[in-house]
Amino acid sequence: MGLALAMQGVALVGVFGVIKAFAGAPEGGPAWAWPVLLFSWLLAWWSVTSITSCEKHEPSQAVSLLIPVLFGIWLLMLWEALVTGLKIPPVLLPAPSAIGVKIIGNIPTLWADFQQTFMKSVLAGYFLGCSIGFAVALLADRVPFLKRGLLPVGNFVSALPIVGVAPIMVMWFGFDWPSKAAVVVIMTFFPMLVNTVAGLEAAGRMERDLMRTYAATHSQSLLKLRLPAAMPFIFNALKINSTLALIGAIVAEFFGTPIVGMGFRISTEVGRMSIDMVWAEIAVAALAGSLFYGLVGAAERAVTFWHPSQRRT
Repeated sequence: MGLALAMQGVALVGVFGVIKAFAGAPEGGPAWAWPVLLFSWLLAWWSVTSITSCEKHEPSQAVSLLIPVLFGIWLLMLWEALVTGLKIPPVLLPAPSAIGVKIIGNIPTLWADFQQTFMKSVLAGYFLGCSIGFAVALLADRVPFLKRGLLPVGNFVSALPIVGVAPIMVMWFGFDWPSKAAVVVIMTFFPMLVNTVAGLEAAGRMERDLMRTYAATHSQSLLKLRLPAAMPFIFNALKINSTLALIGAIVAEFFGTPIVGMGFRISTEVGRMSIDMVWAEIAVAALAGSLFYGLVGAAERAVTFWHPSQRRT
């Protein structure tokens, strides 16, 4: 582990030197820069692979977190080096450093867009859509007719194109965040419905027979057996919906919104050829979506600690 981390440091120094050489040289850079970049990348790859091997033999939460962090850092470093070395125009692909400068210089704007899109549209639509999907799944499990009738209808609704649904929601609920939340509800309802229905059927026949032997009522069997068995399925839907909700809210803002929001900013700045601001919004959205997904994953580990998928060894 210590050798692998030392090699990471050596590789980082090499790439920083290459980026600095690229920045002060014409297109193509000095002849030695590209071999050094390739060697540094291979060295970083080897060291991350070594850390991964150590994590397999000695599982650790810190090492599990370190691996994706290092991988992300190296993707950004390679991106910076290629954009700088090949002199790619910023209008086509800005460097990560330029995107970072744009984020720091526009924090109030980005925060206002984040509040409008994520704190209002995404969270409201996510919790409402997941709650309705869960409640309908419980009802469908109780009434077989609804199970057979609702799933095809839900499949039909989930197949509706968002670019067709979003303008309709804007006409119904106005230009503010409720129309975007309505789009999110439509996108998150069906995954929760399908996964919850499937999860409620996951309990084994022997366990169900045992509950009947104990003369358990439907609600007792549901609370003590079937819902716990369905939790991995339910959290799978929650994780899927955590990304679908953000995508749906941003795309819905392309079709009508107040002068604030991630989707509004992206569409506006593309028209102004301010691509670094577009990437700044994308970075904020990616970070928010990743943290949201991580929170759902942490809740899943706390609730379904007994499931084999949560075992580290």
